[in-house]
Amino acid sequence: MTPNIQEKLEQLNQFTRRTFTEEEVFLFDVKLCDNEIDRDGERFSLEALAQLKTLFVGKTGIFDHIPSGENQTARIYATQLVEEPERQTTSGEPYTYLKGQAYMIRTEKNGALIQEIDGGIKKEVSVSCAVSSRTCSICGCEQRSGCVHQNGMLYGEKLCHTVLSDITDAYEWSFVAIPAQREAGVTKRFRNEKDTIEKQRDALQKQLAEQTETLLQVEDHVRQDIIRLQFLTEGVIEADAISEITKHMDLKGLLHFQKTLRKKQLAQCQPQLTPVDTETTNSAFQM
Repeated sequence: MTPNIQEKLEQLNQFTRRTFTEEEVFLFDVKLCDNEIDRDGERFSLEALAQLKTLFVGKTGIFDHIPSGENQTARIYATQLVEEPERQTTSGEPYTYLKGQAYMIRTEKNGALIQEIDGGIKKEVSVSCAVSSRTCSICGCEQRSGCVHQNGMLYGEKLCHTVLSDITDAYEWSFVAIPAQREAGVTKRFRNEKDTIEKQRDALQKQLAEQTETLLQVEDHVRQDIIRLQFLTEGVIEADAISEITKHMDLKGLLHFQKTLRKKQLAQCQPQLTPVDTETTNSAFQM
């Protein structure tokens, strides 16, 4: 188990009643929200994203924002703000998004859902939270105070939109068909691909170790058989001397030595009496 996985298991096990192992959980990353203007003409401020980073730890994942226990399917155990400085948003900020690290328990019931997440079917997500401040991007006034600017309209070169800030609570995140934020959704799990490679490497090392152990056992068996055959063909021998001779042989050499001794043994064991060909000697008396 890699240190990275161990750390993640420790984080998620803070939300479980017992300690779960790597084999019992399904881990995936999800892009919850960002600071780009969404389909509703709104965007989170950087301060709001920082607040959501704290508030979304431990929050449950459901479907279509339907708040029922039966709908619960996953949980966020850690969050991280990711900045892409080489990319700018429509409002001129460095593109920043909130990444949630989620887990599910591997069960027969959600096996199909896990396959859909891996297959990119269940991907888009949306968040539900409480916002105290909704200001106009043009004048900075609270929209509830009677701002005259309209979302989606250009004022000079500026696109009017609503800036969301002062987040007071985060409720849940949901798998949806069409999220308000265009890029919100399950991200590719590069970490899991790395873990898969490491698992394959560990499995290969284990297989090689088992094959080496088997090879050593075969070589030892052949050496014992060589000692036996040497005794049968040469009589009393020094077993230690033969062991020393064969100690430095590889399996190919041992098998060749064994084959030579077997041929020699067979040559020494030819029967003294050979069977009579009754068909030839009694042919005159056959009817």
